[in-house]
Amino acid sequence: MEKTAFIEKTGGPEVIQWRDEELPPPGPGEVRMRHHAVGLNYIDTYHRSGLYPIDLPGKLGSEAAGVVEAVGEDVTDFKVGDRVGVFGPARGAYATARNVAADLLVPLPDHVDDRTAAAILLKGATTAFLIEDCAKVQPGWPVLVHAAAGGVGHLAVGWLKAIGATVIATVGSEAKAEKARAAGADHVILNRQEDVAARVREITGGQGVPVVLDGVGKATWEASLGSAARRG
Repeated sequence: MEKTAFIEKTGGPEVIQWRDEELPPPGPGEVRMRHHAVGLNYIDTYHRSGLYPIDLPGKLGSEAAGVVEAVGEDVTDFKVGDRVGVFGPARGAYATARNVAADLLVPLPDHVDDRTAAAILLKGATTAFLIEDCAKVQPGWPVLVHAAAGGVGHLAVGWLKAIGATVIATVGSEAKAEKARAAGADHVILNRQEDVAARVREITGGQGVPVVLDGVGKATWEASLGSAARRG
């Protein structure tokens, strides 16, 4: 018998309930995944609060790491005992185990532990597609990263440095500035004390940056526009 979290109504954490659930054998294309660690993300709170509507009653959580316990028909990429991670889009990660479509799984390397994997998959995938697929950042490019001490921002700083970009980070406090520097940021701007766009222009010799990674939105929109290079 497995334990699974669900909600019948939206609200605060108090609306989360737990129930015992008998898992059927995994169906075609599915595996049974035993969860060893589960990620908590802002989107989970949006589902729970009703900000992002879901059908009720509904399950919660999208990100988890664990091990394959059983495989259904037509599953060829995974076998029992494989370490795997998942980050959605199907909900239901707040559980001891569940059946998951095999094509949603990510194989985990031995040097990445379960807790790290469960905390990093969603943010890591976001970072990867922003830098590699969307912006296609090249070595030597200056890139502005807002909220550089946050989850995605922190990963973005390290990723950009690894490919040879120059990172200009914005943060809200000196404590967060230290985190951004530790991650590898070349320049750190305290956005509550400095004019971000003016500092970016100063750092880039007036050119601006070809790429802005802005995970904040409304509060940083004007600074992002003011920092962007022509056609950035």
